[in-house]
Amino acid sequence: MPEFNIFSHKLVPKHEILKEEEKEELLKKYGVSLRQLPRILSSDPVVKVLGAKPGDVIRIRRKSLTAGETVYYRVVVRG
Repeated sequence: MPEFNIFSHKLVPKHEILKEEEKEELLKKYGVSLRQLPRILSSDPVVKVLGAKPGDVIRIRRKSLTAGETVYYRVVVRG
């Protein structure tokens, strides 16, 4: 049975792991720590496919009819 590509589904927005420099820049820009970012579990199917590990920050780009595109950030936690 062929594997399903989760990113090919129209309801799954683009996810990407931030590089270490990008992560530090993000935290500095908003004056927050990793603990203050919204979380995403390491057991999330998209996180598994990306190969992200706890402590990584995921950038999620969602299309919006009113804003065009919105960007969200999540820190990967065990679970």
